[in-house]
Amino acid sequence: MKKILALVLAMVMLLAFAGCGNTSSGDDAATDLTVGFIFLHDEQSTYDKNFMDAAKAACEAMNVKYVQKTQIPESKDCYDAAVELIEVDGCDIIFADSFGHESFLIDAAKKYTDVQFCHATGTQAHTAGVKNFHNAFASIYEGRYLAGVAAGMKLNEMIKAGKITADKAKMGYVGAFTFAEVMSGYTSFYLGAKSVCPTVTMDVKFTGSWYDEQKEKEAAQALISGGCVLISQHADSMGAPTACETAGVPNVSYNGSTVAACPNTFIVSSRIDWTPYFKYMIQCVIDGKAIDTDWTGTIETGSVVLTDVNTKAAAAGTVEKIAEVKAKLLDGSIKVFDTANWTVKNEKLTSYKADVDTDAKFEKDTEAIENGVFYESKHRSAPYFDVEIDGITLLDRNYG
Repeated sequence: MKKILALVLAMVMLLAFAGCGNTSSGDDAATDLTVGFIFLHDEQSTYDKNFMDAAKAACEAMNVKYVQKTQIPESKDCYDAAVELIEVDGCDIIFADSFGHESFLIDAAKKYTDVQFCHATGTQAHTAGVKNFHNAFASIYEGRYLAGVAAGMKLNEMIKAGKITADKAKMGYVGAFTFAEVMSGYTSFYLGAKSVCPTVTMDVKFTGSWYDEQKEKEAAQALISGGCVLISQHADSMGAPTACETAGVPNVSYNGSTVAACPNTFIVSSRIDWTPYFKYMIQCVIDGKAIDTDWTGTIETGSVVLTDVNTKAAAAGTVEKIAEVKAKLLDGSIKVFDTANWTVKNEKLTSYKADVDTDAKFEKDTEAIENGVFYESKHRSAPYFDVEIDGITLLDRNYG
């Protein structure tokens, strides 16, 4: 009996030792974490679905639990959702995906100082002085520029085929609000197209909503009626892409491929892949390290990506051209907002103060142009390019 007990004890100790050798402290810590996500809409919004897909991928890869709340408006509902995620679901990290969530998330961060709060597209973390509140974004203007190159290639194909003349190479753009984030996006898209199709111009209409399928569809239809032969967007529904498919007008979408619904007109889409950031913030908490106050993802980090090009709708050579331009963005030989390539009222800009430090007066506080380049995302992660350049016509304005 003593021999049997000794043998059993030895086996138990051996198994325990083996178990210790095969378990990492990081994995143990990760399984104890819960991340809470607050989304403005649900998966019907291309914008929110992009975040949802990244949240699922990152949390599963990092072996952490996650809880999500959808349809949370930019109001005190955001604060209440954060409180519930902490007090009911036990979340250690809270992430919110919409600009208007920021002030409510800051209030929650001030109360729950042991919880980390991360926020997309926000502007206040670098000045708020709240140690557990963080902003994040990505250099999506580079992705927009690449998508613009694809658009310019399509315009050139249409000109060569005699479908339009060079002076009719007009694009349309459906924007949500006349905010820097949207302006930076449509300008970089336009500059990408202009780099390969010099005669291009662009009209922009604003819907006054991040997600309104009917308004987005109507805006796209109005742009098409106004002579726009290619449409892109910074709005979150399928309104513009489906309007393009119905009209047979080429479309460059945002935040994901629309090829399933628009097989004949979808060309390509740029998007921010939030998976790298989510993994980063989770790993910081696991390691007990501080999360960057203001984090900017890039092409190099895998945060700025394009969908596969739809060769049925895109011009021949688009895939190769995008690869060529991407390489030049990576090595720095192309700068998206190089002032040599655009003008304002027919003049080159040599200096421009941007509103980087958010305040109630929207004061211009930071010089953004250095050595002939407007440096977006250098002074904070969220876009601050709000220059109205030549070649782009705003048909209306909407500041919310």
